[in-house]
Amino acid sequence: MIAASAVALAWLCPLAAAAAPAPPYAVLLRQAQGQGPRLGESAANVRAAKGMAEQAGARPNPVVGLDVEDIGRRDQTGIPQRQSTLSVSQAFELGGKRAARTDAGRADLSTAAARDRQAQADFAYDLANAYAVAEAAQRRVALLADDRARAREDLRATRALVDAGRQAGLRALQAQAAATAADAEFQAARADAAEAMARLSALVGAPEPFSSIDVSLLNAAASLRGAPAQLPAGAPAVAVAQAEREAAVRRIRVERTRAIPDITLRVGARRYEDNGDTALMAGVSAPLPLFDRNRGAVAAATAQLSAAEARLNGARLEAEAEWRAAAAQTSAGDVRLDAAVEGEAATREAYRLTRIGYEAGRTSLLELSAARRALVEAQTRLVEVQLARIRAEAVLARLAGRIPFGD
Repeated sequence: MIAASAVALAWLCPLAAAAAPAPPYAVLLRQAQGQGPRLGESAANVRAAKGMAEQAGARPNPVVGLDVEDIGRRDQTGIPQRQSTLSVSQAFELGGKRAARTDAGRADLSTAAARDRQAQADFAYDLANAYAVAEAAQRRVALLADDRARAREDLRATRALVDAGRQAGLRALQAQAAATAADAEFQAARADAAEAMARLSALVGAPEPFSSIDVSLLNAAASLRGAPAQLPAGAPAVAVAQAEREAAVRRIRVERTRAIPDITLRVGARRYEDNGDTALMAGVSAPLPLFDRNRGAVAAATAQLSAAEARLNGARLEAEAEWRAAAAQTSAGDVRLDAAVEGEAATREAYRLTRIGYEAGRTSLLELSAARRALVEAQTRLVEVQLARIRAEAVLARLAGRIPFGD
């Protein structure tokens, strides 16, 4: 059995000789924070929001202008009448526009930061799920390799009994068919495991698919028991929706302040070419809000606030419902895990005794085949139950905004 498992792991990935085993989950998570595509995108979005928040506080730039009038005009004596004006204009924002923009930029930055925390929790969940799925696929390969070896051993024993005249020739054909089916299942499991390893590698940005899982995550299922009844405060999905609502409130203020006219002050100097004199000039200008009072933008921002409030309420309800469902799954998973462990041990002993009885001629080939299939089914069920328990724990961690199975 051990030799068959080792062969199965060696055949797990066609590139096993070149690729390396996957690091432990916690190590892989830390490495992915620096090279994972999804987390890199989220971090870049936070930097972008930070840049926009800094830009929101910028004041309008002054405008330097040079106007030349009466070009080519001369008086009766031929003296040029050209006038040149050098001016500087500065717009002044009224109504708290800059403060409103700054508050909105900070709110958008808070939203980006909340989304980044949610992205980290979601990525940790996806990584834990992909890691556990890859390990489960690897275990299925090992289990089916053992089952294939048992089927071949049953075939050998059956042929020996047929040659000794203790079994009909039909039994050898049946044993051969069972061995062929076991080999086909093993080959299919190898393909599933290679796919799972490729998905795990792609998730963390590994240059080549991992060859195997050496540090188990499924075994952690045995130490998991129960879950808090209530959703902890600070759930990422709710925090993101709350931040989006606050940002929507700030945008309403921004749109309202845009309806307030700004003034522009202008000072300069004008030079007269005919006599060389210079005169100072000053002026002020402001738009008249006759046609555009930004009412449509204010109405749109108000509607966006209503939508954000609806998303917040929905996020709270969904997070609480998901938490209750995940908590129920963890409780059921604990019971199923205990039952699966006991069932696997019982079927293993049953196969051992049936095999002894078959070789002694006390049990039939059908009974032996049934016991062998029951064993592999019980072993596979145990892996599936462990995987489901790990997933439930990962869901709880994602909803609570913590790293599953981390320090």
